[in-house]
Amino acid sequence: MPGVRGDFRAEIWLAESTGAWHFVSLPNHLADEIADTVDGSKPGFGSVRVSVTVGATTWATSIFPDAKRGTYVLPVKKAVRAAEGVEAGDTVAVSLAVTD
Repeated sequence: MPGVRGDFRAEIWLAESTGAWHFVSLPNHLADEIADTVDGSKPGFGSVRVSVTVGATTWATSIFPDAKRGTYVLPVKKAVRAAEGVEAGDTVAVSLAVTD
């Protein structure tokens, strides 16, 4: 699975349940490619470790499958949003690489 990479643009959205968590949804073609390579026996609710870059900010995190949206979602932490000057509703360019 390491080596799966993707660059895409996506809108930051706010989680309905908490009102604090911000995410972007992966495009279906990238989510499908990742899902095809995931080892389903690993713990972690189907999470996949990734390295992500938005603007000038790069960080390590995990993406999570979201059955409601039918794709993986990427959390965008407050420090990243502040550093890049973005918020819910903004569209950002994302570069993502699977590290698992």
